[in-house]
Amino acid sequence: MLVRPARTPVIHQLLIVSRSQPERYEYLQYVFDSSTGEVILDRRVRDRRSRQEPAPIERRGEERRQRDVSAELELYGWALVRYEAKT
Repeated sequence: MLVRPARTPVIHQLLIVSRSQPERYEYLQYVFDSSTGEVILDRRVRDRRSRQEPAPIERRGEERRQRDVSAELELYGWALVRYEAKT
């Protein structure tokens, strides 16, 4: 029986830039190392729609967003999110 060594998790970074700062987005795309993460422009338009009645079945197993970065985007114009890559 072979014993495999434990894999170290690969941590990626997602740099989210406010849509109100396109110059910063361009600059960060230029200087950010793409091997460990990526720079994206904030894609949220507004708050998600809400229903009067609950949704019949939750299709996702869990919430995809790990934390709310709205305050950081408003205050600094960008937010850094680290996450473990799925292998």
